[in-house]
Amino acid sequence: MASPTSSNKQQTFFISSLIILWYSSNIGVLLLNKYLLSNYGFRFPIFLTMCHMSACALFSYISIVLMKIVPLQMISSRTQFFKISSLSIIFCCSVVGGNISLRYLPVSFNQAVGATTPFFTALFAFMMTLKREAWVTYAALVPVVTGVVIASGGEPSFNLFGFIMCISATAARAFKSVLQGILLSSEGEKLNSMNLLLYMSPIAVLVLLPATLTMEPTVLESIILLGRKYNSMWFLLFVNSAMAYSANLTNFLVTKHTSALTLQVLGNAKGAVAVVISIIIFRNPVTVIGIGGYSLTVMGVVLYGEAKRRFK
Repeated sequence: MASPTSSNKQQTFFISSLIILWYSSNIGVLLLNKYLLSNYGFRFPIFLTMCHMSACALFSYISIVLMKIVPLQMISSRTQFFKISSLSIIFCCSVVGGNISLRYLPVSFNQAVGATTPFFTALFAFMMTLKREAWVTYAALVPVVTGVVIASGGEPSFNLFGFIMCISATAARAFKSVLQGILLSSEGEKLNSMNLLLYMSPIAVLVLLPATLTMEPTVLESIILLGRKYNSMWFLLFVNSAMAYSANLTNFLVTKHTSALTLQVLGNAKGAVAVVISIIIFRNPVTVIGIGGYSLTVMGVVLYGEAKRRFK
């Protein structure tokens, strides 16, 4: 029989391994997205998103239905199916927008803009539910937005279209989280994040397929030519898609075995780590003003999380 000390060590090792895998998956998919969209002449962000969603659909089915990592939750009504479909479309918009922005912006600036998610979440929560937070919580959002404004002014590789797409993706991600809380709030309709992903992914593929064929009509011909030119492209595309699912799975598992607050704190640190790694790998130019702006945004996000915890 294992001793309590031994059991605690195993639990600590397990959670630490989960966090490392979560970091690796999130940062890995982000960097591989940038690498594919910038270095291979791979100019198909919608198709890339469809690959991610196809992988999520396949691996979700294997994990939940076949391996039973989490219990399967059934859709209870047509209304619930319609709600999940709505969330799926919004989720598609956020991922596609984020991938498009990576064509025009460095990962470091992309992460700085993405850190403003709490601002949009608070805004949409107030607009849609009239839910108000303590004034201290809203005050903490000031440095979040100010930091991005400063970082934008100090970003040598600033691109207006990329910035608009990144802001749109961030807003869509926040809108999806608020809408999810509203649409799936009743006890009979609640789904955990893995089951929600299981149902959202195939719907996303069905939405993205006609969008890909319409907006990226040369995708099949181009990727075949690129695959012949770069033998590693197919492997990287598969690994990239698998990482997209791994990021969702480990996000769920880290939340389950720690807490939502721990996930938020780790997420803030993850963004900073992603920025440092991307600068090292892609060697995109940065300025003191840009670094200062991003640091201010991260500080604001940390203050926002702490304010929400204290004044809940």
